[in-house]
Amino acid sequence: MSSDVFSLCGQQPEPEWLDILAGRLRAGEIIVYPTETYYGLGGLASIESVVGRIFSLKGREVGRTLPFIASDLEMVLRFSEGPPDFFFRLAERFWPGPLTMVLKARENTLPTNLYGPGRTIAVRVPPLAWLQNLVRKCGTLLVSTSANLSGQPPLDSFSEAYEIFRDRVDIFIDGGRTPGEKPSTIIDLTGTEPVCLREGKIAAEEVWSFLYER
Repeated sequence: MSSDVFSLCGQQPEPEWLDILAGRLRAGEIIVYPTETYYGLGGLASIESVVGRIFSLKGREVGRTLPFIASDLEMVLRFSEGPPDFFFRLAERFWPGPLTMVLKARENTLPTNLYGPGRTIAVRVPPLAWLQNLVRKCGTLLVSTSANLSGQPPLDSFSEAYEIFRDRVDIFIDGGRTPGEKPSTIIDLTGTEPVCLREGKIAAEEVWSFLYER
């Protein structure tokens, strides 16, 4: 197949442009897109066939957890079950932004192969307004795994992501070079106390200082 490339060129996309992309994602297409960290590889979490295709594209072991992005807090609450007070405090402080939170998932809201251990999801709200709007138009979570081959470093270069996935995914969004440096920080909120699973752009110390030293 031949991949289509949409260029941001430093501009915010028109609503009609996002409508086209949302329609194609709802049809089960796969996209490579820029985020506030690296390029992401994704599709709609509600479509089971999309998940298998993403694992195949990355050469990733089936069964490993995939992270998601949401348009806003309201969307996260639709897919999560009983989030703790820690969640609301961290969301108010760090969202939109590069903080991924692991939460108990609401039953029967996603294909079962997308849940992490103990029926969990890992999700964040990105700071890019156009990306929030795209996910909102889609009406469901967007898979946001890094656009690279499994075991390889994440990519902040469009040209490198294009070279790997050219004619293997349906859509590319060229946003130039992304900020890179570090991925999102991951905090697990499914236990009695928050646990940092990965320290990324937001230092774990900053999270703990906010939660416990106020």
